[in-house]
Amino acid sequence: MLLTRRTIAGLLLATTLLTTLPAMAGETIGPNGEKATPASALSLTDADKAKLKEGSHTAALLWHTSSDFVTAVTAGATDTFKELGIEVVATTDAGFDAARQKSDVETVLAKQPSVILALPLDPVTSAEAFRPAIASGTKLVLLSNQPKDFAAGQDYVAIVTDDLFQMGKQAADALAAALGGQGKVAWIFHDAAYYVTNQRDNAFKETIQAQHPGMTIVAEQGITDPARAEEIASALLLQHPNLDGIYVTWAEPAEGVLSALRAAGNSTTKVVTLDLSEPVALDMVQDGNVAAIVADEAYGLGVAMATAGAYGLLGKEAPPFIVAPALTVTKANVAEAWQASLHRDAPASVLEAQ
Repeated sequence: MLLTRRTIAGLLLATTLLTTLPAMAGETIGPNGEKATPASALSLTDADKAKLKEGSHTAALLWHTSSDFVTAVTAGATDTFKELGIEVVATTDAGFDAARQKSDVETVLAKQPSVILALPLDPVTSAEAFRPAIASGTKLVLLSNQPKDFAAGQDYVAIVTDDLFQMGKQAADALAAALGGQGKVAWIFHDAAYYVTNQRDNAFKETIQAQHPGMTIVAEQGITDPARAEEIASALLLQHPNLDGIYVTWAEPAEGVLSALRAAGNSTTKVVTLDLSEPVALDMVQDGNVAAIVADEAYGLGVAMATAGAYGLLGKEAPPFIVAPALTVTKANVAEAWQASLHRDAPASVLEAQ
């Protein structure tokens, strides 16, 4: 999320979505500085569930794109809504097009959904698009991003996203474990003002510096276009041929970094990255350069979004900023972790290579 859900097109659209805030020490914070509430804190009583089932409520899922990540979020939300007697009447894919997303909202509103789950693309366009839904009484739950000037509890029920700090921290801890706590590391970060990647990247750096004194970040390199990752990594390896480890901001550019390492005949530098990818996971299970991948629990994000939507329908106050857990994926647990994250089997190529 993406980055199957965070392809470069989506990143370019999203760079101004939220105020970029530094991660507070040890924790993920919301777009307006909100303290994070774990998704596990959400709960519905038997009386709540009975009331929801009596309400003849409906839901619409307005997504920004289609991907394995979105499929998993959809499954989590749909399963939860089904348990609550809430029918999903529409699911859309805006193809990373803000204008198309606005059209999707207009079309879906004809079905008068009780609740909408969505990842807004453009802050201004999405604010305009969702205002009629709010005016009609539809409850809105947001994934990761916030429309311009929207307020929690007034315009939307809650924002649900990954535990961004934990994703970066777990990547740092995994690299430290792979290197025995000692080594020279390169930090390849996302060089754009984007809320999600900024918090994850900075958490990695902060954790290395604060908790792993035997490791030193000797090179820092920003990246905006994943297509340039191999070129950037090749230049970095020329300058620092004895790197022990590399952090890469997400899986797509990590694939380019792996290509650069292979071209250099380097089989020893360890790599950690974020978000699941078949090529990256395949390298990991084949004992290549990849030491670990840190992923979000996408299915759990869908469960949390649907549960927050239920809060809205019941008139219960929901936490404004909710985070789902992160998990570290290694060769040892890749099959179980893939299920936990995406709620489906890992690719056959990955399973067969173990």
